[in-house]
Parts: sequence; structure tokens; C-alpha cells
Amino acid sequence: MTDLGTRERTARRPATQLEELARAGSRLLRTSPAEDVVAWAAGQFGESLAVASSMSNGVLAHLVSRFVPGVDVLFLDTGYHFVETLGTRDVAEALLPITVVDVRAELSVAEQDVVHGARLYDHDPEACCRMRKVEPLARELAGYEAWVSGIRRDEAPTRLGSPKVAWDARHGLVKVNPLAAWTFDDLLDYADEHGVPMNPLLAEGYPSIGCAPCTIRVEPGEDPRSGRWAGLAKTECGIHR
Repeated sequence: MTDLGTRERTARRPATQLEELARAGSRLLRTSPAEDVVAWAAGQFGESLAVASSMSNGVLAHLVSRFVPGVDVLFLDTGYHFVETLGTRDVAEALLPITVVDVRAELSVAEQDVVHGARLYDHDPEACCRMRKVEPLARELAGYEAWVSGIRRDEAPTRLGSPKVAWDARHGLVKVNPLAAWTFDDLLDYADEHGVPMNPLLAEGYPSIGCAPCTIRVEPGEDPRSGRWAGLAKTECGIHR
């Protein structure tokens, strides 16, 4: 397992050049299958490509590693994960040709409790997500030219328009969403075909898995993300806004 910021990478190309690549990729790959999207990204960015994974499954990491063996897989180690999620991370790292990079907040959970009060996720979940997810990921992504996310359009109404390739102005790099057009069944089929590790919570009523204090089971037929921040207006941690 690798600590954040330890791998050397080539210098990033100018943002204007990366933005043009994103536009070209979006036009070219609008209807392309996931494998073609990843192949394009691998050819364009190579080792300057990173995967962001919540370790709800190992599908995205497996798919990208077929084209970029040893690819950096950024795992947001928030300090609040389910044991099953940490176990999935460990299994994926052991079985797949990937480099897991644990990305952590500047403050430990204990330090955050002292500074901001215990159970920050209860009284200010936006601040908790910002400090434990959004800001750490932004710091780590600064070393890459492109990142790959596993978001799918079927996950939530907020993700219906997700393109397969886009310019991520917030982070100043290319964002690749090869699974955007997939369904949950497509995910399961891929995992079954390739023997990819899956988080056991997926089979226990957790179709969308976040931090343990902020994730509950979902009833059959409900919005897959309705178990995230249940009872709050919040639907996203802020990474994909």
C-alpha cells in the first residue's frame, strides 16, 4: 500500500491542452463501450492516469488495470469506513495489478473531534465530507492529468447526464467515466465474468456504500443512493459536483 504523494510522475501538460483532449474524447467516445473509453484514456495519459475508488467493488480498478497495469487507485481512507470496505480494499490490492494509494485527511478522526467536535457528520456533514473526502482527493489529484471515476447514470437523478469523458475544471484535469452507461447488473456481470472482488455489503442491502455512520440499508426498489445521508437533503459528498 502506498502513501499519498510518494510516486513520481511526469510533468503535467498545460490545462488548455488537457481541456482540448477532454473535448475531443467526449466527442469521440460518446457511444463507445467502457473498454474503448479506458483504452483511449490509457493511450492519452498512461501513468498520469489515476482511478478513484470507494471500494464498493473492484470492477473499475480491474478494468483500468487491464490497460494500465499498476495504475494508482486512490482510496479515500476517511477513518469511518465499514470493516467490509477496508477488507475489499485489501483483497483488491492483493489480487489485482494495481497500486492502492490511501488518501487521508490532514486531521485524524480523533484530531477532528477535538477541533470541530465529536460526530461532525451529524451536525455538519458537508464540512465532514469536505475535510475527509473532497479536499484530500483534490490535493492528490493535483499530481495527475486525468482521473477515472466509477459513477453511473443509473445511480441517481443527479448523475443522469454524466458524460464518458469531460473536462473537470474544478480539479484542472480530465475526468473519465467509462461505466457511465452501465447498470448495476452490468457491474455484477463484469465482476462475475472476471472474478473481481465485490464488497459483501452490496448483497446485504447496501447498493451505494459510503462511510458507516452515514450509510443505511436500502429497501428493494428504492433509489440506490437513498441510504446515503438518509433524512438529509444531502445526496452527494461533493466530489462529483
